[in-house]
Amino acid sequence: MKNNLLSRLEDKSIKYSKSHRKIADFIITNYDKAAFMTAAALGEKVGVSESTVVRFASELGFKGYPEMQKELQQMIKTKLTTVQRMEVSQSLIGNNDIISTVLNDDINLIRQTAETVSKEAFDNAVKAINNAKKIYILGVRSSAALAYFLAFYFNLVFDSVILVNSSSASEMFEQVFRISEEDVCIAISFPRYSKQAVNALRFISDRKATVISITDTENSPIAPFGDHLLVAKSNMASVVDSLAAPLSLINALIASVTLSRKNEAYKNFNELESVWDKYQVYEKEENDGDE
Repeated sequence: MKNNLLSRLEDKSIKYSKSHRKIADFIITNYDKAAFMTAAALGEKVGVSESTVVRFASELGFKGYPEMQKELQQMIKTKLTTVQRMEVSQSLIGNNDIISTVLNDDINLIRQTAETVSKEAFDNAVKAINNAKKIYILGVRSSAALAYFLAFYFNLVFDSVILVNSSSASEMFEQVFRISEEDVCIAISFPRYSKQAVNALRFISDRKATVISITDTENSPIAPFGDHLLVAKSNMASVVDSLAAPLSLINALIASVTLSRKNEAYKNFNELESVWDKYQVYEKEENDGDE
C-alpha cells in the first residue's frame, strides 16, 4: 500500500471488529516489533488466531499478510531512531553468530537484487550515461560513500564527472545549478533517506536533466524523480541498513559502462598506468631474487 499504514490504522472512521481492533492497536504501539513477527506470532501476542491476522491484512487491502509485513518493514526504515534500530537488530540476531548472520543476510540481499533489478532500466541507464555531456553523482550521508566510489571509477573513464559535495544544502545547489537536459544525474539514496537529496533532485528534475535513481524500493522518495530506476535491496543490519547489494549494483554499472567504452577506457588506463608507475603511486612487490 502506498499510503501510510499507521495513519490508516489510526483512522477512527474505519469500523474494525473487536479482534481486528486488537491487532491494529498492537501494531500502532509496537510497529517495530510487529514488522518482524509471523502472522501466528502476532496472533498469539494479541490473543487472536493466525487466520484472523491474515484476514485483517486482506481487509486493509493487502494480498496477504507477507505484503503487509513488507510494508511495515519498509515503513520502519524511515521511522525508527538509531536506538530503536539497535533494539530491533538485537532481537533479530539474538544469540546467533553475528558475522554469519550479517554476511548471510548480505548474500541474500545481493541474490534478491540480481533476481529483481530491471535489466531494461539498467541498460537504459548505461546508454544515458554514455550520451551525457556531464555526469553528476549525488549521494548524501551514508550514501555519500557509494557516490564517491562510483565517481572515483567514472573519473577514470569520463572527462566530465562531478561528485556533488553534500556537506551543506547551499553548496549542493551551487554545484548543480548549471545542470541541463544534456546532463545526467545519478542519485543514490538509502534509508534513512535524506531530505537534502530529495530537495536537490526536485531542482535537478526541473532543469530537465536525466535522473538515474539508485535506491531500495519503488516507494523511496527519490524514485519518482528517476527516469531510470535501479532498485537494490537493503535491510536493517544493525544501526544502519546494509549497502552490500547497492555496492554490487554500482560495481555492475561501472563494469558495463567501462566495457561499452572499451577503446576509450583502454587508452585512459594505459596512460594512467604510465603515470602511476612514473610517480610510484602504487607499492611494487620486489622479486625474491632482488638484492
